[in-house]
Amino acid sequence: MENTTEKRVVNAEEKKGLANTRNLILIGIMMAVGIVLRLFAGAIAIGNMHPNFLIATYCLSIFIVRPKVTEAAAIGLISGLISQIGTSMAWLGLGSETLGAIVMCVLVAAVNLPKVVKPIVCTFLATLVSGFAFIGLAAVTYARPMPMAQFISMSIVTVVTALLNMVIVTALAIPVDHVMGNKD
Repeated sequence: MENTTEKRVVNAEEKKGLANTRNLILIGIMMAVGIVLRLFAGAIAIGNMHPNFLIATYCLSIFIVRPKVTEAAAIGLISGLISQIGTSMAWLGLGSETLGAIVMCVLVAAVNLPKVVKPIVCTFLATLVSGFAFIGLAAVTYARPMPMAQFISMSIVTVVTALLNMVIVTALAIPVDHVMGNKD
């Protein structure tokens, strides 16, 4: 009598982006962390400047999850809504955070750099885009015309914030990526 039993192999394709429950949970946790850190950011200010933890957390989330552009836009929009907590310039974050998240998504997909360098470049540039979009929106809605001193001050804050976010995301990107089990 011949043994004809075969082992069944099921190849489950792992869902990408926000279709994966694990990725959704990570983004939810990152947004919650961003909210809490945003509330306490003043306590760790460096000369009245501090990281923008919402940008840092969505940059880290996008770096790890690799969502579609539309999903990244949704992440940015949610960050923009959250940024309304304690802002002096209401609604500007909706546009600037959405744009920043889209830029992060596109950069992560398009930039061919070593895994250690990629979060540095992508986070720095995405934060700059978000920050300067915020400044541009402020210039056309709140401060018409924007005084040069205010533009320079906001620009310096944007660059310092980009540097701080870059350090945070870079320090966390590889460990979080490893914990999430990403292989690329």
